[in-house]
Amino acid sequence: MTSPLPSPDATAHLRLDGVSFSYPDRRVLTDVSLVAAAGDVLALIGENGSGKSTLLRIAAGLVPPDAGTVSATAPGWAPSIGLLHQEPPFAANDTVAEALEAAVAPARAAVAALDAAASALAGAGEREATGADDPAAAYADALERAERLDAWRTDARIGEVLAGLGLAALPRDRPTAQLSGGQRSRLALAWLLLREVDVLLLDEPTNHLDDAAIAYLAGVLRSWRGPVLLAGHDRAFLDEAATALVDLDPAPVPHAVASQVSDASDAGGGIGLTRYTGGYTSYLHARLDARERWEAQYAAEQEELKRLRVQVRDSHVVGHPGAEPRSEARGAKKFYSDRNATVVSRRVVDAQRRLADLEAAQVRKPPPELSFAGFVRRRSAAPAHGPVLVAAGVAVPGRLGAVDLSVSAGERWLITGANGSGKSTLLGVLAGQVAAGSGSVVRAGTVGLLTQDGDLPDVAGRGPGRTVAQAYADLVDPERAERVPLASFGLVAGRDLPRPLAALSVGQQRRVALAVLLAQAPDVLLLDEPTNHLSLVLATQLEALLPQYPGAVVIASHDAWLRRGWQSERLALG
Repeated sequence: MTSPLPSPDATAHLRLDGVSFSYPDRRVLTDVSLVAAAGDVLALIGENGSGKSTLLRIAAGLVPPDAGTVSATAPGWAPSIGLLHQEPPFAANDTVAEALEAAVAPARAAVAALDAAASALAGAGEREATGADDPAAAYADALERAERLDAWRTDARIGEVLAGLGLAALPRDRPTAQLSGGQRSRLALAWLLLREVDVLLLDEPTNHLDDAAIAYLAGVLRSWRGPVLLAGHDRAFLDEAATALVDLDPAPVPHAVASQVSDASDAGGGIGLTRYTGGYTSYLHARLDARERWEAQYAAEQEELKRLRVQVRDSHVVGHPGAEPRSEARGAKKFYSDRNATVVSRRVVDAQRRLADLEAAQVRKPPPELSFAGFVRRRSAAPAHGPVLVAAGVAVPGRLGAVDLSVSAGERWLITGANGSGKSTLLGVLAGQVAAGSGSVVRAGTVGLLTQDGDLPDVAGRGPGRTVAQAYADLVDPERAERVPLASFGLVAGRDLPRPLAALSVGQQRRVALAVLLAQAPDVLLLDEPTNHLSLVLATQLEALLPQYPGAVVIASHDAWLRRGWQSERLALG
């Protein structure tokens, strides 16, 4: 389903030149430059903590960069910029109707301004009242703005957007504070689409969207005439909607350039920023090829550097050390000595020049990449065969209809369903974190749940300033943390272990939460939208290694990429 939303200005451009930004404890963006032209849908990708959300906030003007400039341009006026991020654009005490009216306020104002300009143009006496020096010009300007905002279709657009995002049945008089987290996220997205900004910035726009809503959003972005810059984890969505992917992970650049940034190997996005044309499938192959070429080039250059350094050292001698020039006459010795000195000087200068050129132009060493290392095993009292988790007729009034589910040892289950069908509620009931209104759950082993949001702040708040390493030890207990170090999973970079947990990005905190759960190695692993907030590479690695988990796995997900390749058991909630 696509939307006939009006087109923002087709001449708007977003440009970032040399943008750098640092938090007190680390640099996240270094010399980032990119241009998003009208019609571009650029997807920012990269490891968790590489600065995707920060870059969007800088582009929106919410955070000033430490260096560099951001500009949005269009002929004749400054384009409007809108950002979808974690904070909703409406007040908690607003009703749904009030939030929607705030979104379309510019369109309503455009109609009112056009009506006023028409009255001024029709009545000569209105000229002074409106303060217009040229009623005809004022009318033309008002008409152009109303047409650009498609202001006469405002009410129709509201209905189209709400239907496309699955919010059509939402009571307009309900306070937004009473909406679920998913409903608030979708209403925030609807608000931004209705606002009709010229430059659209989206941070994880597919979170909380089901298949129909994702298809609708992809259609909107494909027809959006202004530039779009987004950060997303949904691989199928990126394949469908993105015109190019911009990778913020490190890429090969000359060592001299990288050395201008302290601790360049750990620097954030921007050193060698790479743009890949096409969607995620094309990116996967191109990224692997680029990494292999980088590693091969670095190895070849290091070998050449060693050879040149040896040559510089050995070039100070011509012939055999200690050998006399082949002449018996003292004058001949002087001639050969001078000639040797000239040859030595020429060779030394030539070798030193080639060495200096290569030292300046060599690519920096490829930094180690985070790579999910797999699962740990532990002794279990759960049966090796037969059911380990049985739910009989479990239901939660208003949230989950009656469900029967029997999970046997080693099985993999995928729970699917539209928004509001109860996927997260079911996992909460299975884990014992949500009380069932009816039915029963029998657990023959340990059960662990990775929820969608808020895991670590709730359970790791044992004191302000707890580092990542301390929080991990608190959560899994110090003895187990020593046996199964956080670094063993490949989920968290070593440089992040001494950082405060609260300073991590949402995606990085979710990695820590996943590591905590995996360190406990529950007999039944429950994962609620496990690819949300994770980098594309990690999500793909995690998906590939799930068959190796030593216990049973139950996943609730709307991730079309994951569902497309799923070959085990499924349960669809209505």
